[in-house]
Amino acid sequence: MATVALYNMEGAKTGSMEVSDAIFAAEVNKTVLHTVVVNYLANQRQGTQSTKTRTEVRGGGAKPWRQKGTGRARQGSIRAPQWTGGGVALGPKPRSYRYSINKKVKRIALKSALSAKYADYKVYVIDGLNVDEFKTAKIAALLKGLEINNKALIVTAEADEKVYKSARNIKGVTPTHVGTLNTYDILNHDAFIISKDAVAKIEEVLA
Repeated sequence: MATVALYNMEGAKTGSMEVSDAIFAAEVNKTVLHTVVVNYLANQRQGTQSTKTRTEVRGGGAKPWRQKGTGRARQGSIRAPQWTGGGVALGPKPRSYRYSINKKVKRIALKSALSAKYADYKVYVIDGLNVDEFKTAKIAALLKGLEINNKALIVTAEADEKVYKSARNIKGVTPTHVGTLNTYDILNHDAFIISKDAVAKIEEVLA
């Protein structure tokens, strides 16, 4: 079994615990990781960009000059794409970029991301990750104790409003819970801070 260190809310090491090899020490599948990250980013796109075609641009009703005899190229409208202020040819229109991938691939990617963090010694398990009040100082003290100065993902077993609001305004820190945990967030943060009960829940879900 893989072993990780246990820390308290002050960032001091208090012991260790065993975690599932199948989840935290699995083979890292880079191809699947890439597939899932690209899918996640595509699904985040709003797809609201839009350009006007020549039929939507104001003006251009009259033919700018007669068809023949001027020596110039024939033109039908000053709102054609080649004119300044004209419509855009083949420009983007509102669309959805969403597409789905199967659950099996997502599970493999999640295990690979967790295993990659474990292999890099970036997994910090907190015994009793909670705060009694809305205090940013509590989370800041935890990060200082763990000597984490880069981006950190803090994961709780359930949605915890006090942890969320205490951590969200610290630069580079993203609070979340097991129910919304995704591969992109794990890879996009340097440190993976997770509560002890959240580890048990992940092992239960991904087993």
